[in-house]
Amino acid sequence: MPTIVREVMTRNPRQVSVDEPIVAVARVMRDEQIGAVIVTDADQVRGMVTDRDLVVRAIAEGLDPRVETVDTVYSGSDLVAIDPNTPVDEAAQLMREHAVRRLPVVEQGKAVGVVSLGDLAIQGEDEGALADISAADPNN
Repeated sequence: MPTIVREVMTRNPRQVSVDEPIVAVARVMRDEQIGAVIVTDADQVRGMVTDRDLVVRAIAEGLDPRVETVDTVYSGSDLVAIDPNTPVDEAAQLMREHAVRRLPVVEQGKAVGVVSLGDLAIQGEDEGALADISAADPNN
């Protein structure tokens, strides 16, 4: 059973710059069938943006996604990130404490991966519904 985040994380996470137009980020998510990307500024991790962020903070607020940039919608001020050598149980605890489903995995300020609740569920001993759902192909 994996013991550290490096063993379960998704490597080479998709990243976008803070000045990327929202519509471009939405297209990345659609084309790559992902629900979140890491936001960077000068190659340093600043936060994450999810498909929900795009809906709630941009579209529902009437922002023009062709004009506004990801800087206006991403979660960054309260960013929780972890080191790849963090124990998986500590990663799960951080997710619970901060009510997040994904954590950027960062080394020296640079993103090296993303670990999700699903990654942890698949790797865990519990073969419950979350593990099954997380292992399934996307439905879109």
